[in-house]
Amino acid sequence: MFRDKIPHLFLSERNYMEVTIEDISTVKKILHIEVPNDMVMQEINNAYDTLKKTAKLKGFRQGKIPRSVLERYFKKDVHADVSNKLLKDSFIDAVREKNLKIVGDLKIEPVEIDEKSPYKYEATIEIRPEISGIEFKGLNLKKNVYNIGEKEVEAQLKLLQKNLSQQKTIEEIRPAANNDYALITYEGLKDGQPFEETAKTENYTMKIGLGHFTKDFDDQVVGMKPGENKKISINFPEDYFNSRLANINIVFDVTLNEIREEILPEINDEFAKNFGEFKTLEELKDKIKENLTQGYEKRVEQEINEQIFTELISKTQFEVPETMIGYELENIIAEAERSFAYHNTSLEALGLTKESLSEKYRDVAEKQAKRHLILDKIIEQEKLSLKDEEMQEGFKKISEDFQQPLEEIKEFYSQNMDRLNYFKQTLLEKNAINLILENSNIENVEAVLETGK
Repeated sequence: MFRDKIPHLFLSERNYMEVTIEDISTVKKILHIEVPNDMVMQEINNAYDTLKKTAKLKGFRQGKIPRSVLERYFKKDVHADVSNKLLKDSFIDAVREKNLKIVGDLKIEPVEIDEKSPYKYEATIEIRPEISGIEFKGLNLKKNVYNIGEKEVEAQLKLLQKNLSQQKTIEEIRPAANNDYALITYEGLKDGQPFEETAKTENYTMKIGLGHFTKDFDDQVVGMKPGENKKISINFPEDYFNSRLANINIVFDVTLNEIREEILPEINDEFAKNFGEFKTLEELKDKIKENLTQGYEKRVEQEINEQIFTELISKTQFEVPETMIGYELENIIAEAERSFAYHNTSLEALGLTKESLSEKYRDVAEKQAKRHLILDKIIEQEKLSLKDEEMQEGFKKISEDFQQPLEEIKEFYSQNMDRLNYFKQTLLEKNAINLILENSNIENVEAVLETGK
């Protein structure tokens, strides 16, 4: 650990305070701040002078209460107020004088005032890393070119057809087979007792072969007939996706209620009318192709960005403040929770915790923080700024994307400075990426499209 004592004078009339900076890392510091006793006493005297004018005590006229009496009644409160003022003023001065770019919350160990001693305290802070000039020109990038044809459109139509499928009970009494839809009632017992993760569930529809629980479970449902009851013992593997079921044995009591088949609608003009204001199948196909094109354009952008930052991060060495990593992790976990909620599930239902996700995605969060820091440096290095028309175009795009009136979008951002600054920063980062692309060597490569089965 290296302690760098800096001759640092903060002038207040004839007084000064001293700041010693202790380096925990390149981005984490402890500020040791000492305010001289004469400055402390000056603040205490000022506080008592102010208090004397307003304090009311029985037996004394307002403004005439002796200092000794005020100290007897109000010393604790005065010291607390003076301590807060000294902390605030001295810390702000220290940060301003040393030009410390603090990120996140600071940690201050409060101390009590001693009228015979200097006022000393410690503040633990994190600062933005110092990044040297970034050489971003001349990157060699590969840009995938996705040519969307009839095959890709047909694959999307098949997915839409699947969404409109219906299930029909098979009247024939026969054993369940692979790819059948089975309507089952089940309850899983652990050591002979009910278990929360496999609680009794009635009329659950499963497609045999997809392995909702495990492949072994599905295999043992095969051959069952409607109305049949069966005990199915499953040993869940150690790496099972639901950690609450991993490496344990569950005995399922399963009843097959009925077997169903999937009925798919015919893909024609009538089919197309189910998906909006489409009169013909060709109109739906055109819209699918448009959506696919937009989706692949975003994919290309993501692929190019991944190449850019993989290259820049590899040759730009710096530490990332824990605060920034934590912020990115919060966003990742919040996005995961929104996605789970959309699919009617939750972290808890999947046997996950915020702590486990934080551990799993920490590296991703750190890389994301590094991306922002690198772009910030390029913005500063290249002196990038926003023109008013760029701001207006940005507002317009948000208005179109969210289908909200333009004036409402502008008002939404103008009412909150933090929100507006975040919006500006997003636009500046896009400009920085465009600048990198303009100065890169980009090779077009024909990509193979994934159409699924």
